[in-house]
Amino acid sequence: MTPHYEVYAIRYAGFAARTRRETFLGLDPHDAAPMPIDYFLWVIRDGQRTIVVDTGFDEAEGAARGRAITHHPRAALALLGVDAGQVEDVIVTHLHYDHAGTLDAFPRARFHLQEAEMAYATGYCMAHEALRHPYSVEHVVQMVRCVYSGRVRFVRGDAEIAPGVTVHLIGGHAKGVQAVRVETRSGPLVLASDTAHFYENLERHRPFIITHDVEATLRGYDRLRALAEGRLERVVPGHDPLVLERFTAPDARFAGTIVRLDR
Repeated sequence: MTPHYEVYAIRYAGFAARTRRETFLGLDPHDAAPMPIDYFLWVIRDGQRTIVVDTGFDEAEGAARGRAITHHPRAALALLGVDAGQVEDVIVTHLHYDHAGTLDAFPRARFHLQEAEMAYATGYCMAHEALRHPYSVEHVVQMVRCVYSGRVRFVRGDAEIAPGVTVHLIGGHAKGVQAVRVETRSGPLVLASDTAHFYENLERHRPFIITHDVEATLRGYDRLRALAEGRLERVVPGHDPLVLERFTAPDARFAGTIVRLDR
């Protein structure tokens, strides 16, 4: 029988000064309306296993990028009772700085990563500043070390990570960015990560401004809907502050930081 998981989003950082013209492709360059962005980790768990999705970034990376961290990712997970040091499976949706830092906080983990993303982050395109800007060389090098120590499980396309948890190569924002589909009691839930940053990406087919392939990005929005069996409300974007409004905190103490997504 397929397990039914609990799924949580944990906000660990934010950036309030972003504007719409810095966020969406093709907008009027004078559109300076605010478009704050939040940074999340995700936890998938049942009585048998706990899977973490993405590993965030630390205070040093946040300071370098002008992003305010409210909780180090390890501490953010601890709020939910998850000990990063004991986690055995981590899905890394892609290798951008805000999704693949703090790998050393997960010493026992296997990292599930698209092969295309590893090749892209260490290949020709990283010779160009415009393409390498979202990556941190230290994070990428650390992942390479994990490859050499046998701790990376490469995926090509779609794959099952555990019963009821699958990853799906979407592309677009990054060459190897993947989404995660989770079986829950209320049906399939899709963690879009950066295959869709905001609800507006999905609802208006409006691409995020940082993109490796615009066509793949747009096709990806349709794929996400299909993975959620047509229920767009079951697709959770990767950076939208509205996630904290559209879902409920598991405990009043966590309001504004943690929400449960499977309800």
